[in-house]
Amino acid sequence: MTDVLLIVGMMVVTFVPRMLPLLMASRVRLPASVELALNYVPIAVLTIIITQTVFFQQGVFNTTPSNPYLWASVTAMFIAVIQKRLIVTIASGLFVFALCKYLLGA
Repeated sequence: MTDVLLIVGMMVVTFVPRMLPLLMASRVRLPASVELALNYVPIAVLTIIITQTVFFQQGVFNTTPSNPYLWASVTAMFIAVIQKRLIVTIASGLFVFALCKYLLGA
């Protein structure tokens, strides 16, 4: 019985702090400038994640030609600009990354 109460208590403690902001957000209207600024948050976060992955390995800044992440990202960027097809971009980036890992032994 105490295990069930513990699980229910953890569920409440986890659920309530996540649900309250969502319930309150429907009542609050943000200014247009804030809504416009919030539109850029996903792309900014994605850019930071990709940049860290491409340029930092084991906490060291790496822009050497032996960096497979760099080759794959440059290839994916180039293909994305030319093709504008997500699956082709992802496949080409993965292929170049795997090829570089194999050839460079990284």
